[in-house]
Amino acid sequence: MTELARVSAGDEAALLALNNAHAVELSWLDAPRLNHLLGQAFYARRAGNVAAFLMAFDQDADYDSPNYLWFRARYPRFVYVDRIVVAPAMRKRGLANRLYEDLFRHAAAAGHDRVVCEVNSDPPNRASDAFHAALGFAEVGHAEIHGGAKTVRYLARSLVPAR
Repeated sequence: MTELARVSAGDEAALLALNNAHAVELSWLDAPRLNHLLGQAFYARRAGNVAAFLMAFDQDADYDSPNYLWFRARYPRFVYVDRIVVAPAMRKRGLANRLYEDLFRHAAAAGHDRVVCEVNSDPPNRASDAFHAALGFAEVGHAEIHGGAKTVRYLARSLVPAR
């Protein structure tokens, strides 16, 4: 089984390459920006030798993403999944599920009651839509960003057990 580990400085070049290979879905980063974001992250974990990674922020991060700011304007506490990516050769092995389940445990242990994210609706990302629906995420809003170049759906998943 592929081990999950905290992202370290030695992982940054591989993270950057994996991120930028999927820039349409995630948005392109340069090395200084990635370093800044990792310093702000509530959660930054990789699977294996950067076969996959997930980076998330809580409500206190210094982050200017319009999607993150949309959630910050609406929720006093949350954990925002900024990016998750799995290398093509490593897909269908449960890595994204394991990263999300680990994030859910960390967020709940820190007292958070929800995890939030966005998924592109234009251009569409049907695989991400299906994946997040299977994890229990539900739509809580939508927006056009980057001057209308992208349309996104905002999703949330409660960490509070149903009664």
